[in-house]
Amino acid sequence: MTTQTFKTYPNAPGDWSPELAQQHAKSENLELTDDHWEEIAALQEYYAKHERVNLRELSDALDERFHDRGGKKYLFSLFPGGPIAQGCRLAGLEMPRGALDQGFGSVV
Repeated sequence: MTTQTFKTYPNAPGDWSPELAQQHAKSENLELTDDHWEEIAALQEYYAKHERVNLRELSDALDERFHDRGGKKYLFSLFPGGPIAQGCRLAGLEMPRGALDQGFGSVV
């Protein structure tokens, strides 16, 4: 298990905890690294700033935020179940409508 760079999650849902995310990740055969935690925090921040979450806008925002590391390709290397679908599950967030559409990169 890696040390979390992001020790506080000011935008996390009230019923979410890093420990809960770890449990869910383990059940999905995923070990969370600092890079995973960074996307989890980014998802929570995005949700906190947007009253209505638009899947395409969220996908574009994540691609832009992580562009210097490879964007969507990089995020898929972290979350093989889909950076939005799997990422939202681990971040304690409701997946946006259509997130399980393979056209947006969800495989779970």
